[in-house]
Amino acid sequence: MAGRPRDAYAASMSSARAALTRWASRLTQPPADPPEAGWRHWLPPVRDVAFAAALTVIIGVGSYAEAHPVKPSDYFSGGHHLPDTPGAAFTLVVVAGLVLAWRRWYPLAVLACSTAAVVAFSLLGTVNGAALILPAAALWAVASRLPILRSVAWALAATVVLMGATAAVNPLGPTGGGFVLVPANMAVALFGGIAVGNRRAYIDSLRDRAERDARRQIDEERLRIARELHDVVAHTMATINVQASAAAQLLTDRPERAAESLAAIRTASKNGLRELRAILNVLRQADEPADPTEPAPGLARLDALAAGTRQAGLPVTVTVTGQPRAVPAVTDLAAFRIVQEALTNAIRHAGPATAAVSLCYGDADLRIEVTDTGRGPGGGPESGPGGSGHGLRGMRERAAAAGGTIEIGSGPSGGFRIAARLPAGARR
Repeated sequence: MAGRPRDAYAASMSSARAALTRWASRLTQPPADPPEAGWRHWLPPVRDVAFAAALTVIIGVGSYAEAHPVKPSDYFSGGHHLPDTPGAAFTLVVVAGLVLAWRRWYPLAVLACSTAAVVAFSLLGTVNGAALILPAAALWAVASRLPILRSVAWALAATVVLMGATAAVNPLGPTGGGFVLVPANMAVALFGGIAVGNRRAYIDSLRDRAERDARRQIDEERLRIARELHDVVAHTMATINVQASAAAQLLTDRPERAAESLAAIRTASKNGLRELRAILNVLRQADEPADPTEPAPGLARLDALAAGTRQAGLPVTVTVTGQPRAVPAVTDLAAFRIVQEALTNAIRHAGPATAAVSLCYGDADLRIEVTDTGRGPGGGPESGPGGSGHGLRGMRERAAAAGGTIEIGSGPSGGFRIAARLPAGARR
């Protein structure tokens, strides 16, 4: 019970980190592309419109205050007379600010438009200190979305143009007023935008990695289910096929033996359906309870597997050496499926033969050996050490997934041999 609070705490912290990542992603992720048709194509998101409108109002008021000081003496600054700025000139400030609403969709066009409007405003001989913030805001959006070298190039171009326009007809002198503010504003915007862009790229990489991990886990689960289905269906259908062939031959000459074959078919199909239900339980919803009485496939069912194999017409013996004990679940399932697939192949391909299953519990491993006296590697499509059938490949994958090894090939006295060594945990 002591581990449960720690598990709950770890789960809550994981959920919190995931929520924080999603929040940061929404904060820095640009909105989806606008629709391709209709008047809505030109409508930016409400949050961008609100930002642009608020910034335009603030900068507009600041620009007007710069051009119309409260004290008459402020019209003279450093020996320079502030010219009278017509109200129509502030339309350029409004344009430079409102276009920022589209900065996420068209960052370069917005930077060009905002810079051009502020340049025009500056060339009228106005005090442009506050207005210089608007191109910097547009540059922030450019730097957060474009590669660094392109962002630096656009920042340098905009800075040179703004400084040139400011110095050309600056009422406070060529290098007075907002002239010295231009490089500072643009540098802050450039580095801030690059930082936001790097943060967005980092979050995107985390999202991509999570998606890849999810796809990998889904693929692994799909392969696991496919292996389970193959093992169950192959074993069941091989037994049914052999017994059905025997029943067809015995119906005329020895009908009492045909009844035994039909009974074996019934038992094999019943067991196969039970295992299929157990496998398909993993595809249910998480809140749908599984059948608690359904036995999990494992070595505890080895005797039942051997009995079913004998009913299918393949005499099989089971030998257990060492002290049987509980083994890890992955080893238990892998061992059972390897034996099941080996006996299935023997039923299908060995011909008239016998089989022997040997389990040896070692100090830290479980050794499995399944041999038959059949036709050997040439007996069927899934036979032979280099066989490429799903059954042999599935056995190799199961052994590897459990952390063990497997050998597949001819037996020492002919026939076929499968030997696997799986980790079983240290003996207690």
